[in-house]
Amino acid sequence: MNPATALLLVALAPAAPAPGPAAPAGPPTATPALPGPAVDAWLPRPGVQLTVLDKVSARSTLLSGKVGQELRFGPLTVVAQACVVRGPDVPADAAAFLNVTDAQQVTPPFHAWMLLSEPAQSIYQHPVYDIRLTGCGAAP
Repeated sequence: MNPATALLLVALAPAAPAPGPAAPAGPPTATPALPGPAVDAWLPRPGVQLTVLDKVSARSTLLSGKVGQELRFGPLTVVAQACVVRGPDVPADAAAFLNVTDAQQVTPPFHAWMLLSEPAQSIYQHPVYDIRLTGCGAAP
């Protein structure tokens, strides 16, 4: 090992605690937290808004209801288990946990989060209908 490498290893090694009396048993002293924006705070909302597209007729319909309420469109039943939005001090976004079932059982049930800002992340795949989260807000 050359002297430069040895010096670097010594410099990067953690320092050994100094021998002496133990630190007093008490709460550790920490620097006070500075006020700042919340870290990815999601706030629950009582209502959900969805847009359903019928691909055959090209008809778009807005569905809105309370979280936990069954919303129906054709053979589809949609229940939002949760609907949340970002806090005021972070970029705006909304997310909803949806349970979608098809009475005709053309597709398997859908149970997942759907994001407003990233609709392609979790898509409800159906041959006739598309469902998209429009937002979360007050209950209608």
